[in-house]
Amino acid sequence: MKLSLRARTQPEVNLTSLIDVVLLLLIFFMVSTSFVKQSQIAIRLPQAESTAIVEEVPQRIDIMITETGTFLVNGRELINNRPETIRNALQKVAGGNNDLPLTISADANAKHQHVVTAMDVAGRLGFTKISIATVNDPVE
Repeated sequence: MKLSLRARTQPEVNLTSLIDVVLLLLIFFMVSTSFVKQSQIAIRLPQAESTAIVEEVPQRIDIMITETGTFLVNGRELINNRPETIRNALQKVAGGNNDLPLTISADANAKHQHVVTAMDVAGRLGFTKISIATVNDPVE
């Protein structure tokens, strides 16, 4: 009797396609997940006995710059656009209160130098809450 020793072959499992699917799923979930961190603090505000409503109108200063370079401080046109004139108008409107918010609204075609001059004068006077007004128009 002759014994034959056949080499037994081990079955192979090809994992390449399984790894591809898992990686594609991982990439899909990474791309489609939004990572917005929402922080909320729950507080209970105390109740007041008084029912009187006091409305405070916050003061603010508006500097408007037209296309031609004309400056308006809180709706009043300045006689020229020199820094000294702007400084004097801001000091008069602010009344020494440099904590007021200041908004610069410049025409889209106004010179960049006029906006920089207004920001420079306001910064030298000590205004720290300076913002520039913009409009959200869709870009075509």
